[in-house]
Amino acid sequence: MENYMINILKSFNDLLWGLPLILAIAGTGIYISIKTQAIQFRKLGYALKNTLGKIFEKNSHHAKGDISPFGALATALAATVGTGNIVGVSLAIILGGPGAIFWMWIAALLGMATKFSEVTLAVAYREKKNGKYVGGPMYYIEKGLNNKKLAKTFAIFAGIAVFGIGDSTQSNAISGVLKDTFGVNTIISGIILSIIAGIVIVGGINSITKVTEKLVPLMSLLYILGCLWILFLNKANILPAFKSIFLGAFSPKSLGGSFAGLSIKAVISAGVARGVFTNEAGLGSSPMAHACATTDHPVRQGLWGISEVFVDTIIICTMTALVILSTNVDVSDTNNAASLVARAFATGSSFGNIIVCVGLSLFALSTILGWAYYGETALTYLFGDKIIIPYRILYVIFVFVGANIDLGVAWIVANILNGFMALPNLFAVVTLSPVVVKLSKDFFKNPEKIRKSPEEYKSCIDIK
Repeated sequence: MENYMINILKSFNDLLWGLPLILAIAGTGIYISIKTQAIQFRKLGYALKNTLGKIFEKNSHHAKGDISPFGALATALAATVGTGNIVGVSLAIILGGPGAIFWMWIAALLGMATKFSEVTLAVAYREKKNGKYVGGPMYYIEKGLNNKKLAKTFAIFAGIAVFGIGDSTQSNAISGVLKDTFGVNTIISGIILSIIAGIVIVGGINSITKVTEKLVPLMSLLYILGCLWILFLNKANILPAFKSIFLGAFSPKSLGGSFAGLSIKAVISAGVARGVFTNEAGLGSSPMAHACATTDHPVRQGLWGISEVFVDTIIICTMTALVILSTNVDVSDTNNAASLVARAFATGSSFGNIIVCVGLSLFALSTILGWAYYGETALTYLFGDKIIIPYRILYVIFVFVGANIDLGVAWIVANILNGFMALPNLFAVVTLSPVVVKLSKDFFKNPEKIRKSPEEYKSCIDIK
């Protein structure tokens, strides 16, 4: 009976994360791109220059918020840059060949528009409770769509899913890779991870941000440097790697070998699904962090959403893909996506396993910290501040439990709930797209102007 239920859940998960969500997420990206006249392309240079290019600049004293714009990005990236950037990319290549990376890029380029809209709406409809800003899909669904039931539905899915997708599965990945690489007992790993998580999340968003502002740049830089070293050693294979990506995207059979049996549908499905998994555009998660940012206009923070997807997928995921493809490791002899990346790194260094172990552990730890705030935001929306302490205790417990058990059904259920999060959020993003368009026009009339009061842009939105 147990196997029967597991098979049903697996089938439903495959169905949900197959064509329905791919069409919904890609369709939303296309629709928002059209509505905003492809803002992610028109304003990409401006966005990168005024976000990543100004991370050390102080904000205007007129701006409102609790954490810096980069702090919000770091917290969002902490949750977004995770195991998907290593395991997700290698799994995409295993399932869809090199061409899957092309479709991962397409998903990211469309996802930039979606993420821009999510973040913009999160700031536009945020509220101040007990002296702190809060926001996210539940707030713009309730206030923008005047639909509290749908808002609560999103919050319920997010509040439960966080214990799987952002918590136990991440600690499970860390304890597993530490055991395989260094022989560390999973109980010890679980205890250490629980202590770290507990110390950080007890201080809420400000404490989490202080850690992620340092952790995200460090872990990303170390991983990218490791990738660049392998690419330097295999520089003659970089152009052929790109060629295999573009050729495999439209003619996978022409690559021959283990890719000869792939259909274009399988290639697209693998790339888009893994792309969504890694950058989370459309899921409604990272807008909760961005809603706390110190900013004078929703669109100014929305630009950080564009940068978030760009860094996560276009930079970090591409690095992983090029390492795998340029080293010519055989993708047909393993079902372990993490070991594929490790073998690719091992071609240029005897420390290949260690590089992947450290990268995977830091990425997963950052996800645990980032998602801790998402769960708290969702459950506080439903139950008020009285839920905060019990939630934090339970979250830390799940970190330990996840590190020491075979998650099995829990992973599948969490993945399904994660998918269910996307549905009400995508509906809201599409429905509220006129608000995003109005806010964008208002901001870009004079982007250098500092708005001293939210009233200067609230005429663009209908907040009751």
